[in-house]
Amino acid sequence: MKRAAQITVFIPGPLRECCAGAGELSLSATDLRAVLVELERTRPALHRSICDETGAVRRHINLFINHQHMRDCNGLDTSLVTGDTVVILPAVSGG
Repeated sequence: MKRAAQITVFIPGPLRECCAGAGELSLSATDLRAVLVELERTRPALHRSICDETGAVRRHINLFINHQHMRDCNGLDTSLVTGDTVVILPAVSGG
């Protein structure tokens, strides 16, 4: 069984109200899917802002692991190692 890594999740300003104002969270997780499971357990409002009712990442939310978009890695199954960072980045629109 893979050992959980200590990682940091960076929270964008608009979603910090879901985390009592925290700009980052420290979590233990083996992969990106485990990060979302942990957020659902400990920060349900944040999880609802990231994932839809089916558990899929919302279309306007981008997740980056160490500056690489999850779609350029292994999606939600991207493995994590201690020291990795996960950045939640909502899409920006307007003109």
